[in-house]
Amino acid sequence: MVEGGMNSPVNHFRGRSDHILDAKGRLSIATRFRDVLRRQYDERLMVTPWHNCLRAYPMPRWEEMETVLRNSDRKQPGMVKLVRWMSGAEECGLDKQGRILIPPKIREDSRINKEVVVNGMLTFFEVWDKSVWDELNKPTPEDFDNFEQTFLDLGLL
Repeated sequence: MVEGGMNSPVNHFRGRSDHILDAKGRLSIATRFRDVLRRQYDERLMVTPWHNCLRAYPMPRWEEMETVLRNSDRKQPGMVKLVRWMSGAEECGLDKQGRILIPPKIREDSRINKEVVVNGMLTFFEVWDKSVWDELNKPTPEDFDNFEQTFLDLGLL
């Protein structure tokens, strides 16, 4: 509990920033994301290619996902393929400089080159190649109409 009787705030991965991978494929994790890892989890991440980017999950969150997958109905269409894909994730711990080494194979699988965008997704964060991010994620006026409708549907407006 914090002063005033309120619960401690839950830390989330928020924000977006541009980064440059070094020659070895190391990514410097933004201080605000490192703070979330240290306060709420530990300094280990599971990184997996996902569609057009990489997803980086704190280890405890990843283990929760594995438990759900392990206890799921393997007869459900696509489940075995999903588990097979997810099992290819790589553990990437923070070094003393707050960087993770992203293995070449998963960089290749997600078309990650030197310039990247790191985007917070609340419970995990994404790493996008900057050119792919720019191509796929620039909102249109129609997107903003949909965003507004979603906020209305959720009672947030």
